[in-house]
Amino acid sequence: MHRASIAFQLLIWVAGIHALLPHFPKHEDSNSNAALLERDSKDTLSNSPASNIGFVTFKLIQKQPSAKQSLTYRVARAAQNLATKYGTRAPIRSTYEDSSLQDRDNDYNVVNAVNPTVNNAVGIDQDGTDYSYFVQAGFGSEGKTLYMLVDTGASTTWVMGSGCTSSACTKHNTFGPNDSKTYNDTGEDYSVEYGSGEVSGHVISDSINIAGLTVTMPFGVANVTSDQFSQFPFEGILGLSMVSGTWLTYVKDAKLIDSNVFGVALARNADGTNDGEIAFGAPNKAKFKDDISYTSIKSGNSWAIPMDDVLYDGKSAGVSGRLAYIDTGTTFVFGPPDDVAALYKLVPGSKSTDNGQTYTVPCDSNATVAFSFSGQTWTASSKDFTSAPNGDGTCFGNVYGMEFVPGAWLLGDMFLKNVYSVFDLDQKRIGFAAKAVSETSNTTPTGTSTTSPDGSSTTFSTATSTATSTGSGVGLVPHETTTASAPDSSAAETAPSSTPTTESSGERLQMGSTYAFLICIFSVISTII
Repeated sequence: MHRASIAFQLLIWVAGIHALLPHFPKHEDSNSNAALLERDSKDTLSNSPASNIGFVTFKLIQKQPSAKQSLTYRVARAAQNLATKYGTRAPIRSTYEDSSLQDRDNDYNVVNAVNPTVNNAVGIDQDGTDYSYFVQAGFGSEGKTLYMLVDTGASTTWVMGSGCTSSACTKHNTFGPNDSKTYNDTGEDYSVEYGSGEVSGHVISDSINIAGLTVTMPFGVANVTSDQFSQFPFEGILGLSMVSGTWLTYVKDAKLIDSNVFGVALARNADGTNDGEIAFGAPNKAKFKDDISYTSIKSGNSWAIPMDDVLYDGKSAGVSGRLAYIDTGTTFVFGPPDDVAALYKLVPGSKSTDNGQTYTVPCDSNATVAFSFSGQTWTASSKDFTSAPNGDGTCFGNVYGMEFVPGAWLLGDMFLKNVYSVFDLDQKRIGFAAKAVSETSNTTPTGTSTTSPDGSSTTFSTATSTATSTGSGVGLVPHETTTASAPDSSAAETAPSSTPTTESSGERLQMGSTYAFLICIFSVISTII
């Protein structure tokens, strides 16, 4: 009887200890993070919600930079690169680093384009600030996907190599011999200079697939890259100049397209849905309205055409006899200082802050700047001409007084967002047409943070709308930065056969403690008995 009493007491104490321990539910699926692993797999972009993974999710907010510093730094860097690209010396400007860009690490924002509805076309993604426009290209036998800057001012194509240890390469996807069975290193050196450094490596030969068009060609694989590429999503540059040996000429030689032509539509991020695209072989008629007005090339191997005039609010600046380089790889517009000064004389309240290179303009002006070619005038929205106000409430004009080719203008994306552009290598001409813009209503941006295999993360933004119509229109001003958010949820994963409960873990623990206390009392009573 005494032994039975002791055994009974021990049983009660063990039960009490078990009651004090928190309850851990059983997981039927030991691989409950399969969705996360799938999301992190190579070249997988997922827009599915993350709540089924079972982790608490938080809103993703991109750090807001100083608009003044960001604009100054961007223009200075662009000036350095353009000087190297066009073989001149860059004007002396401040080149201090913007702290907001230094802090970006690899938190890139990518606004994906909608899929084109025509053959031989690919969407043009962008970084959410209208600063860089790029396409997804598949490399090698495995079709590894890399972002490539669309650059009509570049004559060569290169990508970041897997053997590159530069800071920029460690933050991006790269390409190397382990990524393709058809990778062939020619042994030739590759090098190209930029304003803030060089890109160098080897020339290799392998396949490149863009818009469903695949060719094998030589291109550069960089072992060293300039640090400036740490600040942008793209992993290389797709050269689309008029020289031979570009990806486009290889496509034409392979008879994959009828004509050596491509049409470009660049989207303004503030307009909502990114419907930008580049179509090869022929213009996409759905992207423009009315006729295409062509101007013949006068520059040999560069996409440059004669420009008739520059206007502000319909008034002529008296600029004539100039050549204009049409460059998709450049964000802003640049011109000879005297020409640019004549333009800003037409802008009430404008003034130069650095001897005619940069001009401040009224933030509330709705007047437009326009450029004339072959008797046709093409208008750039005031929202593209005028920058967003900086911290001091000052706005700048996005036409800068810097001359990279003597007597020539350089028209970049600030202008090209407003027209449909056609680059015709066969007939050596450039055409412009009025854009057929998709106007969206009830458009709500959404974001998904995606982690690449090397641990870097990219925020992919998309937009959804409930109604669309086709017509001409002008979008709103693009912001310096964008904010992408993931669903603000904290849903916990439950096993497929479990029943959800509203009882909290704290309540369960409190009940267990009470139960243990009662058992201990009964244990003491049994000892006395």
